[in-house]
Amino acid sequence: MLRPFAALVGKDLRLFFNDRRAVLMSVLAPIAIASFFGFIFNDADRKDAARVPVLVVDDDQSAISRDVVARLTSDPALAVTGATLVEARDAIRRAKVASAIHLPAGFGQAAAAAFFSGSQKKAAIGVLYDPSRATEASMVQGILTGHAMQAVSKEMFSGETGRTSLETSLGEVERNDALPPADKGALVDMLRGVKGWNDRVQTSAPSRADAGVTIPFDVKKQAVTSATGTPYNGYAHSFAGMGVQFILFLAIEMGVGLLLQRQHGMWKRLRAAPLSRTVLLGARAVSTALLSLFILFFLFLFAEVVFGVRIGGSVVGFVAVCVAFSLMTAAFGLLIASLGRTPESTRGLSIVATLLLVMLGGAWVPTFVFPAWLQSLTIVVPTRWAIDGLDATTWRGLGFAAVAWPITFLLATAVGCGALAIARFRWEAE
Repeated sequence: MLRPFAALVGKDLRLFFNDRRAVLMSVLAPIAIASFFGFIFNDADRKDAARVPVLVVDDDQSAISRDVVARLTSDPALAVTGATLVEARDAIRRAKVASAIHLPAGFGQAAAAAFFSGSQKKAAIGVLYDPSRATEASMVQGILTGHAMQAVSKEMFSGETGRTSLETSLGEVERNDALPPADKGALVDMLRGVKGWNDRVQTSAPSRADAGVTIPFDVKKQAVTSATGTPYNGYAHSFAGMGVQFILFLAIEMGVGLLLQRQHGMWKRLRAAPLSRTVLLGARAVSTALLSLFILFFLFLFAEVVFGVRIGGSVVGFVAVCVAFSLMTAAFGLLIASLGRTPESTRGLSIVATLLLVMLGGAWVPTFVFPAWLQSLTIVVPTRWAIDGLDATTWRGLGFAAVAWPITFLLATAVGCGALAIARFRWEAE
């Protein structure tokens, strides 16, 4: 049986490589899409990262509000533009910006009054946002909080508004007989001390006028990748994800091709030959697996040459993951052919199933953004383990032990799908 088996495999490979358009689409489409996603997500700290556009409506025009606007404008993460409240709402409705900041009239005075007095009504800053881009709005809100706190504290310790507010607060505390004497004395001493500092800054220390409460620490980010020092390369993940997706599309074509051959009676004629069912389907599975390996290796070769993607971990583990996923892909194609009835309906349902597998596997969207219940569900999705295995052996730089489970799961899935396909395959058209 070895000679007819090899002949059937060779026939499938020759048919594929003789169709130049099919070969080009099998490798060019995933390369193009993977390159695009890799460029977008490769380096979040790159210098050409786009600023987040935000509109600022300053209806207060106080020293504090103007200082807040100035600090927001100088922030490297934001692209600030002034606007009216009506213009801001219209721009968000038209999806021109994700968010707008509204500093209402009286904001500066209210913020100064509430700075040392928790009993005062706090100043309100409005943040208008597009609900479809809530992540950008949350980032803007966090940046606004830091700048507003520094602007208000600066004015309280060194500005004219702060001096007036301190005098008002001091008078209110001195007239408040409800406070315990000890607490009242301590609070009066604190306010007098701040007022004295304000007066000193205004007269004898103008260089300190830009002081204010700032974040008392610096954050130093350190990317943790492989122990071998292989840096993170976003192209590795994007090529893994797009490779998995388009190889599954190859499995769909294989399954639909089998249905077309059955529809034309070819499989019935082949069954008349002295060839077992396992040999016929096994040869088709092996040829599909070899083509899958070819596409995967070609994609990662391109990624290495053009984008510097490296196998930072186990080379044997990388090859084993590719082989296991290729076998799973071949079995998936056989399963499509065994469960499908007509080529037309099977193609549509298979594409939907494939897109769900790719999405749940984390090829498009990282799985950490999924709800907790959906993250738990992805542990039974083979595409997740294929992508995780490829990530582990490339930019994560992990050894073979880290991919032992993904390889086992992919092989088990291949065996299960293959056995079911052979058992359910119908040789004659209905």
